[in-house]
Amino acid sequence: MLELLTPRRTFIALFLASIVGMGFAFWLQYYLGLAPCPLCMTQRAFVVLIGITGLIAALHNPGKTGQKIYGGLGLIFAATGGAVAGRHIYLQNLPEDLVPACGPPLEYMLDTLPFLEVINTILMGDGNCADVVWTFMGLTIPEQTLLFFMALGGACIWQMLRKDA
Repeated sequence: MLELLTPRRTFIALFLASIVGMGFAFWLQYYLGLAPCPLCMTQRAFVVLIGITGLIAALHNPGKTGQKIYGGLGLIFAATGGAVAGRHIYLQNLPEDLVPACGPPLEYMLDTLPFLEVINTILMGDGNCADVVWTFMGLTIPEQTLLFFMALGGACIWQMLRKDA
């Protein structure tokens, strides 16, 4: 079975998993009507970055060194996305009196604030991020996303450590 998962096929699987993850996010947004908060949008960006990395790696079909580089890059994106999901989970578990106030819309911040301040504000999250709007099997959306990042990161680690090339 594992011999079927060549490095190229594993990178294709990372790309396809990212497509499925984004499809799920769009289903939540457009079918269920759940508007994404700033931290959700940031997590989506990291899912896309992992997918792009997987696609480029699959097209490039690198040797052993390139496989480690692409795997490491995917792992960095998965770890960073996981950290954002962790922050999101933290906000959702705060007592109500400690939840930060809701911030202005992203468009307003981009028009009025310096870019680095917008990034900092997004990554800190706001009151919208603390709302639990949907669960599946007792897991909130950011908890599910954290598990997804862990799975993608695990595949990236495997790509970096595997002996076959």
